[in-house]
Amino acid sequence: MAGNRLSPEVWMLLLVAAACAHAASSAKPKVCDKGWECKASVYCCNETISEFFQVYQFEDLFSKRNAPVAQAVGFWDYHSFITAAAVYEPLGFGTTGGKLMQMKEVAAFLGHVGSKTSCGYGVATGGPLAWGLCYKREMSPSQSYCDQSYDYPCTPGVDYYGRGALPVYWNYNYGAIGDGLKVDLLNHPEYLEQNATLAFQAAIYRWMTPMKKKQPSAHDVFVGKWKPTKNDTLAKRLPGFGATMNVLYGDLVCGQGSIDAMNNIISHYQYYLDLMGIGRQSSGDNLDCAEQEAFDPSTASSTSSPTAAST
Repeated sequence: MAGNRLSPEVWMLLLVAAACAHAASSAKPKVCDKGWECKASVYCCNETISEFFQVYQFEDLFSKRNAPVAQAVGFWDYHSFITAAAVYEPLGFGTTGGKLMQMKEVAAFLGHVGSKTSCGYGVATGGPLAWGLCYKREMSPSQSYCDQSYDYPCTPGVDYYGRGALPVYWNYNYGAIGDGLKVDLLNHPEYLEQNATLAFQAAIYRWMTPMKKKQPSAHDVFVGKWKPTKNDTLAKRLPGFGATMNVLYGDLVCGQGSIDAMNNIISHYQYYLDLMGIGRQSSGDNLDCAEQEAFDPSTASSTSSPTAAST
C-alpha cells in the first residue's frame, strides 16, 4: 500500500486544482429560467413580475383608462406591459432585491407612467390619481420638437411631440431610444402611439438605461445600485424615488422646492403602493427632489415632459 501513496507534490497539485475548480464554480453565479418571462439570468431566480403583479392589480391602478372621456380607450393593457417588461426582467427590472423592492420598483415606474399619462383632475370620478394611461400622445403640441441634431437629424414632415408611456419628446431622444430598441423611431415616432407593447418597452428602456455618460439610470438610483459621489451628496442627490425624478426630468421638476409637478408624481407612486398592498409607509428614504441639483441642468429633461401628455 505504501507504494500507492501520493507524493507531497502531487497532493499539492490536486489541492490547487480543486481550489481552482471551486473558485471557478463560485465565480459563476447561479442563473434561473422562468419560461417566456425571464430566462438565463440570476435575476430570474427571484419572482417574476407576473407572479406578484397580476391583471386585477393593473386594473386597480389604471381603473379609469378606458372611460369614455379617455383619449386612449382600448390601447393600454396588462398583457402589453408584461410582454414589454419580460425584455428587461433578466436585466433586473422588477426582479432586483427581495419581493418588497421588486414590488416597489414596479410601483415607482408605473407611478411615473400614471402621472405622465393622466387626464385626472381634482373632482374627477374616482379621484385624480385613478386616471393614469388616459393618454398615449400629446394632444395639443405647441411645437414640432425638432432640433437639428448631427446624430439624429429630423425627418422632413415628422413631428416629435410626446408619445408613449413615459412620453418621448424631441428627435434626438426618438433616435437614441430607437437605437436602443432597434426600431426606427426617428423616421416613425408614431409607432409609440400605435403599439402599446412598444410604448411600454420604450418607457422601461428609458427607466433602465442611463441616457447620459457618467449618470445613473432611474433603476439604479431606486434599487440602491448607485453610490453617490461626494459631489452628488453635496448636491443633495441621494438614492431613492426622488432621484428617479432627477434622472428623468432634471431641473424641470427638481431643485425647485415643493412644486405641483413633483408632488403629482410622488402622489401617483404612493397611491399605487397603497393599491398594491405595500403601503405608502414603505415609500423609502429621499422621496422627493425638492432640493436636489439636477444631474444635467436644463438638458436632462427633454425625454419626458414634467406635465401630462395632454399638455
